[in-house]
Order: sequence, then structure tokens, then C-alpha cells
Amino acid sequence: MIAIIDYGMGNLRSVSKALEHVGVEYVITDNADVIRDSTAILLPGVGAFPKAMKELRDRGLITLIREQAYLGKPILGICLGMQLLFESSEEIEPTEGLGLLPGIVRKIPAGRKIPHMGWNNLQKRKDSPLLKDVQDGAYVYYVHSFYADCPEAVIDAGSEYGVFAPGVVSKGNIFGAQFHPEKSSEIGLKMLQNFKELVTC
Repeated sequence: MIAIIDYGMGNLRSVSKALEHVGVEYVITDNADVIRDSTAILLPGVGAFPKAMKELRDRGLITLIREQAYLGKPILGICLGMQLLFESSEEIEPTEGLGLLPGIVRKIPAGRKIPHMGWNNLQKRKDSPLLKDVQDGAYVYYVHSFYADCPEAVIDAGSEYGVFAPGVVSKGNIFGAQFHPEKSSEIGLKMLQNFKELVTC
């Protein structure tokens, strides 16, 4: 059972429908006991980084997510949920993140239309469980104005948009997708299927 974290800022319906499509059992929750009993955690997110961290803090979820990460539970962050996995963000004001991945979330440089919204091709940097059977150059659907400025070691794939924006990141049991797998047609569903296989293997 995958726990989809409900902190009031995720596109829960579309994410849950996509998981249903690939046969994933899930529960939408902010209950600590349910999250601890889950086999994996999915952290969605739509909105601003500081507000998201406040909502997680107010629900007592920050320490819980970190605890579960350190215990080795697979965690997948999507869009803003991926950004929250990093050390900090410059959005609106400097804000500490979950610190599960090294890096800082920064604004996409001027010169391109912001937000980066629509389809862009995904350039693979290295193999990743999420990218199993996903072709280099496959198109995925983005909606974001900030990107993760992070070490090459955690970047699995990304897209050019005035800057190379990491699209898939990972370190150990921690995974992130900056784009929306649930809106990325068969490619996105394949990545969710890959996460399911990673969780159940």
C-alpha cells in the first residue's frame, strides 16, 4: 500500500487515478500510523514551496517523512513534491526543505516563458529504476517555474529550458519527478509502473 501524503496542496485526484490505472493500491492520508505502515510514500504537490513546508510542519509530517526515508522506505516526490525533497528553496523567501537530496531549488533564469509549461523531451543522464524501458528523448509534461540546482550524482534525466532542469532525480530510496507522470501519457504511466515494481520487488 502506497501512502499518498495529503497536506492540502497536491493534485490528489489525478495522481490517484494514474496509480489505479497501473494497479497500485494506495491510501490518501496524513495519518502518521498509516504512513508508517505503508510500503512506500508518494509526495505530490502544487503551489509554493514555503506554504508546502508550513503545511507539512503543521501536520507533524516533516519529522515523520525524514524518519521513514532514513529507515529505507521508498519515497517518490512529484513536481513541487520533488522540490521539497531538497535542502532548501529560494522561492518567495529562503526556506528549508526536507533535506533528503542535496541541492537548492532556484527560479528558472529569465529568457524563456515562465512557467515552463507543456511537453519537453527527457534526456537521460544515467540508468534509474524509474526510467526502466523509457526511451531517451521521451516527452513528458511539465508545469514549473523553479528547478533543482543539484549535484550531477542525483540527476537521472532532465530537460533543457534555458537551463538544464532535472526531471528525474534519485539517491538510494529517494526518487523525484519534476514533471507530472500522471499527465505524461504512457511514458508517465510506465514510470509509475516502475515505481510500483520497485516497491513490491
